[in-house]
Amino acid sequence: MSFDLTTYKTLKAEKPDFRIKTNSFQFSKKLSDKKKEIFYRELGMLLRSGVDFKKALEILSNQSANKFEKKMILEIKEKVVEGRSIYESMRETNQFSTYEYYSIQIGEETRKLEEVLEELQKYFNRKIQMKRQIVSVMTYPTIVMLVTILVLYFMLNKVVPMFSSVFKQFGSELPKSTQIIIKISNHSGLIFSIVIGAIISLLVIHILLREKKSYRSFTTKIILKTPYFGNLIRKIYISRFCQAMNLLITSKTTLINSLSLTAKMIGFYPIEIAIEQIKEDITKGASLNESLKKHSVFENKMISMVEVAEQVNQLETMFQRLTEQYNEEITHQTKMIGVILEPVIIIVIGAIVGVIMVSMYAPMFDLSKIINQ
Repeated sequence: MSFDLTTYKTLKAEKPDFRIKTNSFQFSKKLSDKKKEIFYRELGMLLRSGVDFKKALEILSNQSANKFEKKMILEIKEKVVEGRSIYESMRETNQFSTYEYYSIQIGEETRKLEEVLEELQKYFNRKIQMKRQIVSVMTYPTIVMLVTILVLYFMLNKVVPMFSSVFKQFGSELPKSTQIIIKISNHSGLIFSIVIGAIISLLVIHILLREKKSYRSFTTKIILKTPYFGNLIRKIYISRFCQAMNLLITSKTTLINSLSLTAKMIGFYPIEIAIEQIKEDITKGASLNESLKKHSVFENKMISMVEVAEQVNQLETMFQRLTEQYNEEITHQTKMIGVILEPVIIIVIGAIVGVIMVSMYAPMFDLSKIINQ
């Protein structure tokens, strides 16, 4: 059984799109990914145990120690008791993305709610694990970079001026590198102010333009062309694409509807634009793999496997395997980032500090020679 996505336009006119996007800036209170992962896992477990939906929500609300979460669960329960569908009740809380509550609708209509809840729990579990990996990998380099900036600021504002005052007393000509370091030290306040101002300006520009298509296209092109990181980011979003398609096709949703919902969930401009064109090609009679070939954001490996899956009518199985493969590659690449960044940062820090210290001590050696003569 599949459902008609044309009804989505009417709903969209009544309610704004409450997708949880990485580039959104919201002040309203939202459920964290971890709480959602727990919610879907425990709700699915209770339903598989034979507990009806209303009772399951009541149990979850009693278990929750968080007042906001408890209130939300009870709100869903009350709406269901009033006769509304589960997906409508979840949508009206404004706590769930389009992808989530339409996945729930699919589960309701195909009587596979437990399976859908399990897939949503897996989705958030992978998302959390990915965030943890990135945070663990980037924590050390970030701390080291901050310490380096503080040390550099201290040296340029305290250490270099001390040496500079000594050099002025002797009045001898300084090496070129020393002169450059002293000039930088004299203008260090202005330099740091310009750098901080530039960072703040970029953040403001991003907040103001983040929804504009031209800006999204420009920034994603730069991101994808970034060595190593561009390929990693592309794999992360392709993994999400495969996972969403696996869930929706497994739930017997039509291919066009699956692509439409996946586009709303991804939040990555190149894939969103590609999906719109892919839908048009499929409507005209093209196969999925032929449509994917037209877009460079998708890898040849993925396209080849989709082609094989279409021939044997096993798309959902192939998307599941692709998700697992991409998740393994992402895990490996994020670990490699830490392995590569740590020595690179140490070398850069050593080079910066070394250049400053050599530039400051070189004149001292020259002065000691003059004094000995």
